[in-house]
Amino acid sequence: MAFSLETVTLKTKTGIKPKNAIILCHGYEGNGKNIALLANYWRGFLPHTIFMCPNAPYKCKKKNTFMWFNPNENNQKSLKRVIKSVEVLNKFLDEVKNEYNLQDENLIIGGFSQGCMITLKAGIRRKKKVKLIIGYSGKIIDKKYLDLNLNSKPNICLFHGDQDKIVKPDYLYEAKKFLKSRKFNVKAKMFKKCDHKISREGANLGLNFIKNFF
Repeated sequence: MAFSLETVTLKTKTGIKPKNAIILCHGYEGNGKNIALLANYWRGFLPHTIFMCPNAPYKCKKKNTFMWFNPNENNQKSLKRVIKSVEVLNKFLDEVKNEYNLQDENLIIGGFSQGCMITLKAGIRRKKKVKLIIGYSGKIIDKKYLDLNLNSKPNICLFHGDQDKIVKPDYLYEAKKFLKSRKFNVKAKMFKKCDHKISREGANLGLNFIKNFF
């Protein structure tokens, strides 16, 4: 099948039909191959899971890099891209479900930086609840939009580095407070001496959370 987003696909370790799918979204000026490094690590512990790492729909100036929205545009233009990316990602999730005969409860979605921000909005907007949203170094964009499109309440795990200079660490606490006030089941962890990246500790802790759901 030709998916609406170009994607890196890591098939199940067993080589048979997947029971679950994890969709991971890269950050600004990244691509599916970047986040596939995390997917490849997790894949060794989740033999019945297929991993999909799509490229975002908008191209960056740097060759073979993409974005879910442009942080350098004014807020109105940037938010239009965000909403479009949410729609495109949810279409992609439906394509994955149909291709592999899965349900929303068989999906975990997440990502890094912009990928975390977009999957939070996409997952909450879906009418049927995905199993888990797992995000690194992100934040909530446009709380009003989320409140108006709050259709399901998946489990959420958020991670951040306390020395992040790209996406402020305080956004972790802000997101946790917002989501808990809307009765979400949220787990959050701040990593010490960690900047804007997915640390090994973060990758391992994320894997442990996933194992509890799959």
